[in-house]
Amino acid sequence: MTYAASMTESGDVDLLGALAYAELTAFLRMAEDASQLAPNLTDRAELGSLAVAEYGHFVLLRDRIAELGADPESAMAPFAEAFDAWHEQTKPGDWLQALVKAYVGLGIALDFYREAARHLEPSIAPLVEEVLADQGRSEFVVDRVRAALADDPTQAGRLALWARRLVGEGLSQAQQVAAARPQLARLLADADQADISRLFAQLTEEHGKRMAALGI
Repeated sequence: MTYAASMTESGDVDLLGALAYAELTAFLRMAEDASQLAPNLTDRAELGSLAVAEYGHFVLLRDRIAELGADPESAMAPFAEAFDAWHEQTKPGDWLQALVKAYVGLGIALDFYREAARHLEPSIAPLVEEVLADQGRSEFVVDRVRAALADDPTQAGRLALWARRLVGEGLSQAQQVAAARPQLARLLADADQADISRLFAQLTEEHGKRMAALGI
């Protein structure tokens, strides 16, 4: 195997490891928020179903890492500190914050990984696209947040500040991940300046769409 091929394969495993841990922690945190913050049983079940979908994604990624001959736990371990820190720093204080985090916070992170997946070995990219699918998250969250804002429009400012905090903490997390795993960073760093500019423009555009959909 050439050095370049080895680095590409390592970057693939790194991205899958990062995604696997992201999906695992998303499952755990959504399940916790559903249990502790949901205002009724219907909402608890709805967010719980999204958590189950995240766990299913984790299983797919874990199994694919193993198929590539890597150890799933070792592949995920380098990202645990950054992801855990992000979740601790963005722990929602109420139900609406939990919903915005599930939609906006996770959304921008997954957009970033979707872009990185463009540079993966072709056979892996479809799996990444599958696990990054919306799974009904947007419809559920948008419905609940818009209904809450209709009842109390003053919540919009508070939630907008919360969303900006989620994005800021998420970008800080991405920098930590890139520093910890240079092979993963190279999936994007090898792109030219036009590609990098396009990446940030795309992230900003998608974030703006989510905020507009929520009405904040």
